[in-house]
Amino acid sequence: MLRYVSPARVIMAAVALLAVLAAIGWATRQDPQDKPLLAILGGGFMFNYRVAEVFYGFTAQVTKPLETGSVIEARFENPAGGEDLVVRERVSPMTDRYALRSPPIRGVEANRPYHVAVRVLDRTESKELWATTLNFTSQISDEVVPDKPLIIGPGYTKNPQVDG
Repeated sequence: MLRYVSPARVIMAAVALLAVLAAIGWATRQDPQDKPLLAILGGGFMFNYRVAEVFYGFTAQVTKPLETGSVIEARFENPAGGEDLVVRERVSPMTDRYALRSPPIRGVEANRPYHVAVRVLDRTESKELWATTLNFTSQISDEVVPDKPLIIGPGYTKNPQVDG
């Protein structure tokens, strides 16, 4: 059996195996053109009862090269009604992750989806490069958040305007 094994045959078998593995890898690869500009990593509602604030937002990661100065824009549905709440952030070479959140909101209803429209604009804000829509649903309403902050200041000082 060992007489059939030679260095040349081992090299040919290794090259053939590498060729098969490379072909499998090429056939199953994801085309970079199919990737979106942003990957939404997560998001949802945040209730901070201590400072009586509710907001919602998401975290996104840039997955393809994006020109410095491009703009990520999020239009959050306003739970209280009225105009959408617009938040914009410029892309920087310092990071590839961005967290966008709404300003403080009120009127959140439990189990109701709220829409967010996300766009990426070029640095002159004249061309839309990418867009998607997201939906976030809270499992609780904002009735759990007090009308006034329970604390004030950086040291968790009790708010004198709150009873109890």
